[in-house]
Amino acid sequence: MHGKHHWQSHNVKQSGVDDMVLLSKISDSAVVENLKKRYMDDQIFTYIGPVLVSVNPFKQMPYFTDREVELYQGAALYENPPHIYALSDDMYRNMLIDQENQCVIISGESGAGKTVAAKFIMSYISKVSGGGPSVQRVKDIILQSNPLLEAFGNAKTMRNNNSSRFGKYFEIQFSRGGEPDGGNISNFLLEKSRVVMQNQNERNFHIFYQLLAGASQEHKDQLGIANPEYYFYLNQSGCYTVDGVDDTKDFAETCDAMNVIGLSPEDQTYVLQITASILHLGNISFVENGNYAAVENEDFLAYPSFLLGVEQGQLQTKLTSRVMDSKWGGKSETIDVTLNVEQASYTRDALAKALHSRIFDYLVQCVNIAIRKDHVEFNIGVLDIYGFEIFQRNGFEQFCINFVNEKLQQIFIELTLKAEQEEYVQEGIDWKPIEYFNNKIVCDLVESKSPPGIMCVLDDTCATMHAVGEGADQKFLGKANTAVGGHEHFQTFSAGFIIHHYAGKVSYDVEGFCERNRDVLNKDLIELMQQSSFDFIRHLFPDDTSARSRPTTAGSKIKTQCNKLVTTLMKCTPHYIRCIKPNETKRPHDWEEKRVTHQVEYLGLKENVRVRRAGFAYRRPFQKFLSRYAILTPETWPRWRGDERQGIKHLMNHVNMDADQWQCGRTKLFIKNPESLFLLEEIRDRKFDGFARVIQKAFRQFNARRKYQEIKEEACQVVWNKKERKRGSLNRNFVGDYLGLDNHPELRKFAGKRERIEFADTVQKYDRRFKTVKRDLMLSAKFLYLIGREVVKKGPEKGQIREVLKRQIPIDQIQGISLSSMQDDFFIVQVANEYDSVFESLFKTEFLHVLSKTFKNKLNRELRLTFSNSLEFRVKKEGWGGGGVRTINFTNGSSDTAALKASGKTLTVSIARGLPRDSKPEVRRAARGGRRPPPGGGHHRAPPSQQHHHQQQQPSRRAPAPRPEPGGGYARPHQPPAPRHSAPPPPSVQSSYAPQGRVFSIVAPTQPRGPSPRPSHHAPPPGYQAPRPMNGAPRTRAPAPGPPSGYSHPRGGSQQPPAQGRFRIPSSSQYSQPKLPQGGQMRRARAPSTNQNPTNLEFMHTPDAGAAGIQRRKSQQRSQRPAPGGDRPKPKPNPKPSLPKCKALYDYAAQDTDEISFSADDVLEVIKEDPSGWWTGRFRGREGLFPGNYVEKI
Repeated sequence: MHGKHHWQSHNVKQSGVDDMVLLSKISDSAVVENLKKRYMDDQIFTYIGPVLVSVNPFKQMPYFTDREVELYQGAALYENPPHIYALSDDMYRNMLIDQENQCVIISGESGAGKTVAAKFIMSYISKVSGGGPSVQRVKDIILQSNPLLEAFGNAKTMRNNNSSRFGKYFEIQFSRGGEPDGGNISNFLLEKSRVVMQNQNERNFHIFYQLLAGASQEHKDQLGIANPEYYFYLNQSGCYTVDGVDDTKDFAETCDAMNVIGLSPEDQTYVLQITASILHLGNISFVENGNYAAVENEDFLAYPSFLLGVEQGQLQTKLTSRVMDSKWGGKSETIDVTLNVEQASYTRDALAKALHSRIFDYLVQCVNIAIRKDHVEFNIGVLDIYGFEIFQRNGFEQFCINFVNEKLQQIFIELTLKAEQEEYVQEGIDWKPIEYFNNKIVCDLVESKSPPGIMCVLDDTCATMHAVGEGADQKFLGKANTAVGGHEHFQTFSAGFIIHHYAGKVSYDVEGFCERNRDVLNKDLIELMQQSSFDFIRHLFPDDTSARSRPTTAGSKIKTQCNKLVTTLMKCTPHYIRCIKPNETKRPHDWEEKRVTHQVEYLGLKENVRVRRAGFAYRRPFQKFLSRYAILTPETWPRWRGDERQGIKHLMNHVNMDADQWQCGRTKLFIKNPESLFLLEEIRDRKFDGFARVIQKAFRQFNARRKYQEIKEEACQVVWNKKERKRGSLNRNFVGDYLGLDNHPELRKFAGKRERIEFADTVQKYDRRFKTVKRDLMLSAKFLYLIGREVVKKGPEKGQIREVLKRQIPIDQIQGISLSSMQDDFFIVQVANEYDSVFESLFKTEFLHVLSKTFKNKLNRELRLTFSNSLEFRVKKEGWGGGGVRTINFTNGSSDTAALKASGKTLTVSIARGLPRDSKPEVRRAARGGRRPPPGGGHHRAPPSQQHHHQQQQPSRRAPAPRPEPGGGYARPHQPPAPRHSAPPPPSVQSSYAPQGRVFSIVAPTQPRGPSPRPSHHAPPPGYQAPRPMNGAPRTRAPAPGPPSGYSHPRGGSQQPPAQGRFRIPSSSQYSQPKLPQGGQMRRARAPSTNQNPTNLEFMHTPDAGAAGIQRRKSQQRSQRPAPGGDRPKPKPNPKPSLPKCKALYDYAAQDTDEISFSADDVLEVIKEDPSGWWTGRFRGREGLFPGNYVEKI
């Protein structure tokens, strides 16, 4: 961001409301309007209580930096504007506090921003959680698994340039200390059909285009890589690139991700080799030859055979024929059946889909093994699943995708609308039910067993299919019409059926439903892959071809997986992100009102607002609540020993919480507003903060004593055995700044901006006549400053006293320091080529210690110190007279206070004998028992200036001073500054204040919050074994484990992505590399079917709400309350009473956020006159404080 203010500062424009519970009017239009206001001002996040609503901005937003990570870490939800980091932090802290698993359910249409939201959540958790190298490795794998799985599982569709074509539930597993030390990925229903067919203006999976764009030339030669138009599986849609996507860069990230998860270079080569073989398989085409299929051009068989490690003749045979087992009269025989062109094309496509699907499953398994954890303690689950979608032609995949979204919507309804209201009734809380549309009726239509739903009918149809037969899909349609034809959410038409989903009506074409549901790979193709010369490929196909059991259908798998996912989510504490897609143009600030309104309606956001507003924001079982907040009162700490209800009542009364803000149910406590909960949390934090401060104070005190003891011992060495010591000064603490420079900018200004002042004190300076004058002495690493004061003789400030720099001595110009050997406080600073300066200071030893260290650090030599009882110093030349030399003689006296006697050019100083020259400061013990009193000396009391330095002023607001007359008195420069909020004097006197501070965190983070630099070489931990491809099947070739960090690769090369390193097809292939056929399959691109018009984009419009929309409107009508007052007109509001006014006499600039600024002659409204002199008023619509002596009443 290049703006002056951060986006979350108070200067940012307020757009709508942050939490839609605060909307003045609850309606779908009000929700949409609030989202629109915020979206147009680039505020894409909005709350509905704990639910986060996110609108896809279709551009990079500036508020996802490390600054925001620090801002939201440990902050309450209300402290900052809505953000996905706030939800992530809340989820992470709740896991640690409540010791319960958490999950976040991200839902919305395709293209609404679900995948990006999941990335931000994982990125935030990675940054705020601690850990060492092993934890960092897990973090790297978690983050790097995203680009890897997106490459093989995401694609461009008409609705989304990076659409997830699979479902993913990522569990990040944590230790009890909150460190991510494991994880697990569950994937659902990869859209395999995209490998072989795409709609117009869509793309295949990203990895194919990445491989073609990012591979090196040698790599391309080995794999037979050409341009995308060459391949039949890529040239059907006519779309090869995506705006804003760099396939070359993404390919490098994909290869890097494979390194991170622990794939060896050889296994990476196999993955890309199989990916290339899929493209070559698609170029094999068939023609009719006597009613049977024959390969049109056998040259296209060479490359897939070479890359898959099988014989070319075998591949041709398996694609054009199959072996069938026939039973007749108790006998079984094997029959070779030759396929027609349609069946051969289906077999080729089935092999391509199986290869891609198994590679994808292999990569997921690799990630899981790399971050596998034996014992799971806590986890956070992130559900990133394909969004609800409607295309021009919707097939079996869209049917399954929309069914999963229907189930997720049911979870949201169950937990946020249905379960919450039922809980109030069960707990005996007064509650008026709120109507909503429950989509369980649609879920039952699809998955019910009794009566049979659509999936049961489909499985029954597939069970009676034999081979690839025509008419199976129409047979299924007829059975479905018989079974569920009377359902209000189901309709049929000639080519398929319509389901009235919660998100709208969707028409499904039943063509291919049965085959895709069967999801059976021909036994001949499995056996062919098991005969591959590549061990890696053989282990991708561990299937038992002799098994006679009926395979599980794709519909049954997705239904089982979905119900298992629902069970997993129900065991966690759920959090919700509702993603909204504002347009279909994928452009920022483009708002389609109708589309957004439709999403707001079917997502049930209005009902969610109503339930949240009428309900309770927080509920906890009695025991858990008392356990968390027991520390707030002495009676409940460490545990309450009575009735739990009485304990809660005592605790609430102790914190003075209003009775209408909380209510006890039968087993749980309910708190109405989040602010009431935040109050409890704040008091609890203060308690812990106080305890932590006690511990810190004791430790700092111990540490400071040890540090000061070291400093005093060092300072003692400067004069040890050379000068007598004063009684009482031997054991005092060193302060350094005895002037309070933080409160005296008029002194600090003489030093440089970033110049650190090491020592500052007020000293007595002696002139040539031995007369004294006070000077402020400041010592830095560069200069020794002497500051005095003079009366201004001219100008507007005539008569006032101002600070003046009297002398500035560079450190490197100091020749030495002269002192006596007695206990006096005199010292002479000798300057090269200039006059010397004589000072007397109570803190001379500390000054000498600091100057000696500064001198040595700057000049790398010791400062010369001279000790003698007869000292000479040079004086400054004045006028025509010479400078000359003066002498100071030191003699024994009877008093500890020096007696001075000047005679001509000599000053005699008489002082009693002090402590012996070899005296040392006492050693203070860290343990209790105090210190050992020094021999012959008592404890030293800090001087008044030192005591004053440690005093703290209590902030208060004082009455304004009266306007002073011109030529008024001068305040002493060392007078303590006026406390904050003292009323400012009129314009002739400058006021100052100290800003308030706030304690945020006591315990420092274990690790920097910024993103850690990614290591250049990722290696698995010692003993790590690369994963087996499928089902843990044994491998004859054990994979080489990744070398430890710093270990050279056995083959002599570093572990680099294949695209950058030297690529070779593994030598186990017994087939020589073929030549790439010319021309490819560009001429054979599938033409769109006659009943599909590529320019018809009606499916992109907002869908018809259907029966679900009708039921939603009915439930809304039942829940609508009658308008207050009936049809009577609204009465006019009472006129507001006018306030007294005042006129400003002088300009005033606000000194704090609760004050208002104005200029002379401005008119203000007076709300309250306070005896302190600070009045409350209103000016230009803003209320605040101002000094009453700046105005006069009108």
